[in-house]
Amino acid sequence: MISLKSLSLPLLASILLLSNVAPSAGAKEESKVKETKSHAVRVGDTAPDFSLKSGEGKTVNLADFKGKKSVVLFFYPKDETSVCTKEACAFRDQFQVFKDLGAEVIGVSSDSEESHKGFAEHHKLPYTLLSDDGGKLRKVYGVPSTMGVIPGRVTYVIDKNGIVKHVFNSQMEGEKHVTEAIATLKKISSAN
Repeated sequence: MISLKSLSLPLLASILLLSNVAPSAGAKEESKVKETKSHAVRVGDTAPDFSLKSGEGKTVNLADFKGKKSVVLFFYPKDETSVCTKEACAFRDQFQVFKDLGAEVIGVSSDSEESHKGFAEHHKLPYTLLSDDGGKLRKVYGVPSTMGVIPGRVTYVIDKNGIVKHVFNSQMEGEKHVTEAIATLKKISSAN
C-alpha cells in the first residue's frame, strides 16, 4: 500500500484535486452509453458504441463514423491539467496528419460540456471533446484509474469497420498517445 507521506506534493495535490471533482448535475437525455459488463477493450474487439454530447452541444455517435473513417478515441483525466493539456495540444498540432490519414480525433473526459468548450477555445483544439458524465463510457471501455483515484489516460485507434486496432495506456506520457495513434493509422492505411 502506498503511503500518502511518500507521494510528492504535486502528485498529492493532483490526486486531491481530481478526487474532489463532482460530476455535472443530472444526466442528459442525449448522452447514452450502453452499459455492459465492464472489461478492458482490447485489440481485435469491436469498439463499444456510444452517444455523448460534445462541448459544442452536439450529440456524437461512434456508429456515425463506421464505414467512413477511422477514429482515434482518447480518454484523459481532466481539462486544463498539465499532462492533459500537453496531450490535447499534441493532438491539435498533428491534427492535419490525422485528417490526411482519414481519421476523426475524439477526446473524452468526465468534464462538463461547458468545461470542454472553454478548454477547446483556450487551446484552439480543432477536434471534438465529449462529456462522459459519471464516467460511464470509461467503465464500458474498461479504462483503468491510477491508484484508484485518477481517471486513466488511454487511447484507442478504431478502424472504419469499428474494430480496435491499437490500445495505448500511459498516464504520464500524454504526447506519446499521438505518436502511437499516427503510427497505427499509417499501418492501417498501408494495409488498405
